[in-house]
Amino acid sequence: MMNSTKINYIELPARSLEATKRFFQQAFSWEFVDYGPEYSAIQNAGLDGGFYQSDLVAQTSTGSALVVLYTKDLEQSLKSVEDAGGKVIKPIFDFPGGRRFQFTCPSGNEYAVWSE
Repeated sequence: MMNSTKINYIELPARSLEATKRFFQQAFSWEFVDYGPEYSAIQNAGLDGGFYQSDLVAQTSTGSALVVLYTKDLEQSLKSVEDAGGKVIKPIFDFPGGRRFQFTCPSGNEYAVWSE
């Protein structure tokens, strides 16, 4: 029986679905399944979810939750984000438990990547 208290899906806004999908495919090898012109489901990302067409953005400065990705190679992930067109908004820094950086994707949403 599924535990009903686990997070199992997340939906995020995207100003440009196509640019957002290209970015995450290039930077992190995520895959997508389109469900019409305004929604695309995320696959191969560790947690299921999707992007929906919207002019809104998810940023911590406006009270949004922060989606945090894990990597074994933080420097390579930072390079992948930059090479794919992401904007690093907080360079690599230490925090209790590891190191991380924060970035925005082409749609303006804020994310973090961390490693031990």
